[in-house]
Amino acid sequence: MVPVRKIMTKGIEKVDANISVKDVARIMKAKKIGSILVEKDKELVGIVTETDIVRRLVADGKNPEGMQVKAIMSSPLLTVDIEKSIIDANDLMDKNHVRHLAVTEEGKVVGLVSCRDIMHPLYMEGEEW
Repeated sequence: MVPVRKIMTKGIEKVDANISVKDVARIMKAKKIGSILVEKDKELVGIVTETDIVRRLVADGKNPEGMQVKAIMSSPLLTVDIEKSIIDANDLMDKNHVRHLAVTEEGKVVGLVSCRDIMHPLYMEGEEW
């Protein structure tokens, strides 16, 4: 079994819950990422994804400039332990209908894993990790 630690993204982007959705979208574009963790008072409280922006803002005709990210983020933040298998992570995503999980080690968030990350090992079959 491939553990989550082998496929997770280690660089964690975070924004304050009060930042505008427009600014978050600019950050995502500049960094070529599809999700950003959201914090309030230095505590992680959720995640905002491209899907959140589309479904909770654009589709409803809301203004991204005046809308704070806390209004559209997914919360609470769902997590998976770094030692769990990618099958466990996939099952958790499927059960909760999400595409991203925060990865924890000893209770601290140390990375992110997405459904795309989980798909990657399928292409690597037979290659050494």
